[in-house]
Amino acid sequence: MSKLLKILALTMGIACVAIGFAHIALGNDSVPDMADAGVTADSQSRFFGAIFVGYGAAWIWAARQSPIPAPAIRWLAGIFLLGAVGRAVSLAVHGWPHWFQIVLTVIEFVLPPLFFWLATANEDRVLSGHEPLAPSRSRSGV
Repeated sequence: MSKLLKILALTMGIACVAIGFAHIALGNDSVPDMADAGVTADSQSRFFGAIFVGYGAAWIWAARQSPIPAPAIRWLAGIFLLGAVGRAVSLAVHGWPHWFQIVLTVIEFVLPPLFFWLATANEDRVLSGHEPLAPSRSRSGV
């Protein structure tokens, strides 16, 4: 359970960091159907790209802890789920977006429950004594 959680959390973090840097580098061109959205949308896309890099770094930080902190995973997954809710609101208000955004919305609704379940299962395993604790590290995780 903990190995799967670690792999998925690391994958999530690396993907978010890569996506964030793509938004910083490409701006509107990083999002389907937004190439002509204008300067303000480009600025916002690049700004949110930086935020997404930080979000991905938080996933990587959590995945590197031993044991993996379930509350951190739950918070990060909850934020991801909130993004899916935002997309659903947009769909209700403005209609169907580009097909790729629909794929992302499905992923954003499916992954959080998986992370909630894995975090709880891993936490229960650690608390029951079935998961050995790694040697302690400094608070910075280094």
